[in-house]
Amino acid sequence: MELDQNGLEVLEREECLSLLTTVPVGRIGLSVNALPVVLPVNYAVDRRRDRLVLRTAEGAKLRAALTGSVVAFESDHIDPFSHTGWSVLVRGSSRLLTDEAEIEEVRSLPLRPWANEATDYWVAISTDLVTGRRVRGWYRSDRPQGQHLQLSAWA
Repeated sequence: MELDQNGLEVLEREECLSLLTTVPVGRIGLSVNALPVVLPVNYAVDRRRDRLVLRTAEGAKLRAALTGSVVAFESDHIDPFSHTGWSVLVRGSSRLLTDEAEIEEVRSLPLRPWANEATDYWVAISTDLVTGRRVRGWYRSDRPQGQHLQLSAWA
């Protein structure tokens, strides 16, 4: 098992993609008017074409796809009681799906509109860079009373 500099388990690409299939919501990071924005989205993993797919209405996600913007996508699962969890980050290009055959193919993915039925646009995100980390419950509450963990922003 490979660990990063913070002691987190480094996940392989295939495990990352498999983990992404287990949660229905992630966050897409993109640029809007030269400022970073992170938006929640429901999505599906298209293993046949090695990409993520989401549906959207008109707005920032659609504009990013229309221009082929590079975006970040993140999803995770955290258990606050056991101090365990994982996080996966995907970076790739977004594009609007326009080919009817391709759209018909992605309609079979488990991806349904949540917030709005007007999510008529299908967006694909390539999986150019896929990284992931897992934290396994390291926390112990055996510190003497009054002793607190000192956190540093540079750790």
